[in-house]
Amino acid sequence: MTQTFDIIIVGAGMVGAALATGLGQQGLRVALIDRVSPAPFQADATPDIRVSALSAGSERYLTQLGAWPRMLTMRATPYRRLAAWDNTPGPWARLFPHSLTEVEFDAGNLSAPHLGHIVENRITQLALWQSAEALPEVTLLTGHSVQGLSQQPGCANITLDDGTELQGQLIVGADGALSRVRDLAGIGVTRDQYEQQAMVISVRYRGPVEDITWQGFYPTGPRAFLPLHSAGDTFPGESWGSLVWYDHPARLAALKAMTDTELKAEIQRHFPERLPELTHIDAKASFPIARQHARHYYQDRVVLVGDAAHTINPLAGQGVNLGFQDAQCLQGLLKEAQRSGDDLAGEPWLKRYEKHRRPANQRMMLAMDVFYHLFSNAIPPVHLARSLGLGAARALPFARNQVARYAMGLEDQLPAPIQHIVNRLPGLGSL
Repeated sequence: MTQTFDIIIVGAGMVGAALATGLGQQGLRVALIDRVSPAPFQADATPDIRVSALSAGSERYLTQLGAWPRMLTMRATPYRRLAAWDNTPGPWARLFPHSLTEVEFDAGNLSAPHLGHIVENRITQLALWQSAEALPEVTLLTGHSVQGLSQQPGCANITLDDGTELQGQLIVGADGALSRVRDLAGIGVTRDQYEQQAMVISVRYRGPVEDITWQGFYPTGPRAFLPLHSAGDTFPGESWGSLVWYDHPARLAALKAMTDTELKAEIQRHFPERLPELTHIDAKASFPIARQHARHYYQDRVVLVGDAAHTINPLAGQGVNLGFQDAQCLQGLLKEAQRSGDDLAGEPWLKRYEKHRRPANQRMMLAMDVFYHLFSNAIPPVHLARSLGLGAARALPFARNQVARYAMGLEDQLPAPIQHIVNRLPGLGSL
């Protein structure tokens, strides 16, 4: 027998679970499909190697969904400052001391308690699942994958791997960068692979929980520090953190092959001096990074959100924040369609979703590419340009605070000077 819903969401990660919760709160009947369920929270467990920097805008949305209070009862680490500086050696480094080219964003200058929170992905997902499960309108279907999709006037059908048939007005692909739903709907993508890869390392360090996240930029890519929670009574005087090391694949392969002792020494040798003393490496993983954008955000009765629609350079950890913005936008438009008694997959509504979200996502993708191309080289003229730019940003607090508000999800537009640079970069306007 075919099960009928208003909306079927494939992919119950952070973005899919958020959208399911929001739509369920609006009284829509939602099926949420995923192959696995999140593991229960264990307070004494080591941190998830996958973490995200959630913006103030995302926190507001998660609060509306009832997930944020659940997350705070588990683990979420606020950061009040964010710093970036150039670590490229060369002649210009002697002319521009480190102190003149470091830019720091401070929540105090924005009259905000913090810039955001660093949260383990599994905690965000678990809190959203708990919020979704509490709604009678949301049906969670776990342990299954999608095998088929068909569309006809008035409805669309999903076939699961066990033969189960589901029917709904709208199918949402929230199933990540390798979206099965996107492929079944025949929606193509543009993809550009970066030369670098990213290595994520979960560590313990000596000292209290830091209130700052920072990135030092090198010709081979940035090296970043993200603070996590205290290591507790088990490891007194220590805290957890997450490190990100961008570099060429061969270099990262060599790092992964090292023993933990060797890797710890290599990190302390090659990361900025402000990195606290490391006491333990818990986990490490590397992955390729790519810019990917769906050619369309919808096709007939299928619509894409999150990584299924777009992936960006994870330079500033904005990927999941963009996904939450997708979910919030689509949720609002579907609420209007519901009130109007319209087809939830009506093209006017889905077209409005793409018209709003594609430019916003593209702006962030372009901004991350500006940073990537500007900082990932040692060409002297470019080195000079970015040293001057960082110095100017340090000297112009108004512009600096505008950038911070944009990253926090409190502004819809990049500051005009940065947008002007983005618009003039060749080859980036086709995203």
